[in-house]
Amino acid sequence: MNMPSVVEPPDFRHLTVLRDETISGLALRRGGVCLDLTLGGGGHTEAVLEAYPAARVIGFDRDPTAIAAATERLATYGERVSIVKARFSEFEAELMRRGIDQVDALIADLGVSSPQLDVPGRGMSFRAAGPLDMRMDPTAGETAADLIVRLTQDELADVIYHLGEERRSRRVARCIKQALDAGELETTTDLRRAIVRAVGPSRVGGIDPATRTFQALRLAVNRELEELGTALSAAARVLRPGGVAAFISFHSLEDRLVKRAFLDRALWQRMSKKPIVASPEEQAENPRSRSAKLRLARRTPEGDWDEPLVEIESE
Repeated sequence: MNMPSVVEPPDFRHLTVLRDETISGLALRRGGVCLDLTLGGGGHTEAVLEAYPAARVIGFDRDPTAIAAATERLATYGERVSIVKARFSEFEAELMRRGIDQVDALIADLGVSSPQLDVPGRGMSFRAAGPLDMRMDPTAGETAADLIVRLTQDELADVIYHLGEERRSRRVARCIKQALDAGELETTTDLRRAIVRAVGPSRVGGIDPATRTFQALRLAVNRELEELGTALSAAARVLRPGGVAAFISFHSLEDRLVKRAFLDRALWQRMSKKPIVASPEEQAENPRSRSAKLRLARRTPEGDWDEPLVEIESE
């Protein structure tokens, strides 16, 4: 059922979302250490290194293509940047291995990067035929094709409903399984065709009918919400008091987890009541930034809540 992976181009071009808002919110002290939990092409890391000349950054990613691109992009910064191939939920263990107890700031730009979406061989998008893969790390783990085969129809429907917020998940799962049994589920376009049979071809609110199901399968394949929950817990342990965490989410499930974590007044001081969104200028330049939401919070010692909410520009 799996198609062979398509060789990816060597470049990993990706517009850094909410770059200035994120970097200014970190307020790194001189010589501070910042974690970039989702290194990608290295855009946020490069911005930190430029804005804070004495800072160091440790970047994490599980995508070999992203790591190669970031390594090349950040080479001129020498020992100020370290790159680690790991899931972002593993960053606490990786820091312990390096003898690092606390850091000063943390960035996580969640979701899928433009290169991952635009390369058909990754199987993240239905715009062109590609293998049913969807893995952030294409060298390890279960693919979307494997997941569809393994799950029962009811289990698949539950995944699509809970992770894609697709109301018609039962019909979608049934049509996907029917396509699988008929030998008609080899590519991402085959998957979209099965979804359209279930829900119809019309767009809902400008969203392609396959969008929610593709999101659900990608989240399940990469265990993204579990990864995020683990990272949020670890962030509270790793950040020094006064250190800032910046999380950029692209859909409601991610944003809900971040918001809920930052409402814990014993651990976090929110830096804005509402999430920060991209400016009209950025949205015009990069349409994918329209769904981005940035939440910033400062790590505070338990019970240290004499200071009022720190307000920065928000929507």
